[in-house]
Amino acid sequence: MADFAAAQPPPFSLSFYADNCPCVFETVRASVKSVISKEPRMGASLIRLFFHDCFVNGCDGSILLDGDDGEKTAAPNVNSVRGYEVIDAIKGQLSTACGGNVVSCSDIIAIVARDSVVELGGQSYPVPVGRRDSTTSNKDGANSDIPAFFEDLDAIISKFARKGFTAREMVALSGAHTVGQAQCTTFRHRIYNETNIDPTFAAMRQANCPMTSGQGDGNLAPLDPQSPILFDNYYFQALMSKKGLLHSDQVLFNGGSTDSIVTLYSNDSIAFLTDFANAMVKMGNLGVLTGTQGQVRVDCRRVN
Repeated sequence: MADFAAAQPPPFSLSFYADNCPCVFETVRASVKSVISKEPRMGASLIRLFFHDCFVNGCDGSILLDGDDGEKTAAPNVNSVRGYEVIDAIKGQLSTACGGNVVSCSDIIAIVARDSVVELGGQSYPVPVGRRDSTTSNKDGANSDIPAFFEDLDAIISKFARKGFTAREMVALSGAHTVGQAQCTTFRHRIYNETNIDPTFAAMRQANCPMTSGQGDGNLAPLDPQSPILFDNYYFQALMSKKGLLHSDQVLFNGGSTDSIVTLYSNDSIAFLTDFANAMVKMGNLGVLTGTQGQVRVDCRRVN
């Protein structure tokens, strides 16, 4: 028995699926590449899905569970987080490729996020696997833990600190906004009421986001005004030009404690890409369930 146990892959490692599903990384990578080639914006959505899962009870796939009291229905996620069907499709592909229910939904989210970063031009990083899926979802936790688009710097720093992240790691992870888009409802107040915004930039956004609530609420604008489907450091350059789309973006460069970090990343893309990759590895380690904890869901949307 001891010899058999010694031969097993570590419970959370790069080699966890080496024996029972050696094609896991290759299969996910091919699927992500195909999805993003058809809809580049989906890459940003899949990165965000990983963040919104891991920030609530850890990287346990809890955001995928259906139900009125689940994280899907929390304010930061409802009608906002996307990509669930991508995870479902990859789960099906892996179940076929591996000959059964082998790869957890939480591992799929983590691998997909990394592959999305790479596909959009970012730096690769290792993704240990062996996570298991939770059997519960935490709507209240999602509402309280995930930073909101309207929050100020101290509140955002505090929320990241509670997860073990430094202010620098928080700024690096915020750099995920170098890709993707946001809805008018999330930046309306900023473009009409805030003063630390470039007036030409504000006017451009106002053209697609009327002042009146209820009009154009779902209209989209890029978080990075120059290269919204390329994972680069222009997001930070935009902040220095007062062209942050969200209030929570611009507070990173507004005379506060993180100005110097934004300046660094604006000038040094390698520093940003490296710090982002390292912070994503750290995020992927949050609250991981292993061994006999949780389960490997057959259907990512439902408990077995």
